[in-house]
Amino acid sequence: MTTSADLTDWVAPGPGRLLALDAQFCFPVYAATNLIARAYRPLLAPLGLTYPQYLVMLVLWESEPLTVKALGERLLLDSGTLSPLLKRLEERRLVKKKPDRQDARRVVVSLTPKGRALKAEAVKVPEALLCRLLAEGGPEAAVRVDALRLQLKSLVATLGASLDAQP
Repeated sequence: MTTSADLTDWVAPGPGRLLALDAQFCFPVYAATNLIARAYRPLLAPLGLTYPQYLVMLVLWESEPLTVKALGERLLLDSGTLSPLLKRLEERRLVKKKPDRQDARRVVVSLTPKGRALKAEAVKVPEALLCRLLAEGGPEAAVRVDALRLQLKSLVATLGASLDAQP
């Protein structure tokens, strides 16, 4: 159980300290997200994908077809964010959308042959990123990144549960 004494290093006393940028846990996550997207950009450019489009493709390469709702739930994206991503992927003929046979109100997303074929090229992306991390941070960088990945998954679960519990 965390006590207020445990938090003194994180949130130092003083007027306005709670509003200091360095006291926010969300800012390092936000900054890391921006840097991650920048690191992926040159790796995804040959595939013609943005980072969010890459995430959509990763989910579909894992399991397809999926409803738009299921895809949004997996990526934690609302339909207002997901729909334009899917539209661009559909324009590039990487995915196709069609009404669900059991329920016409639901839309099912599946990969096209071109979208499936892109997977063979995309497999190089995580390898290239890992090589870059190891070159910059040494062998222990991979261990730190994996530990952080697990911590962030836990944080996402905690935040998701707290948001679900809100009235």
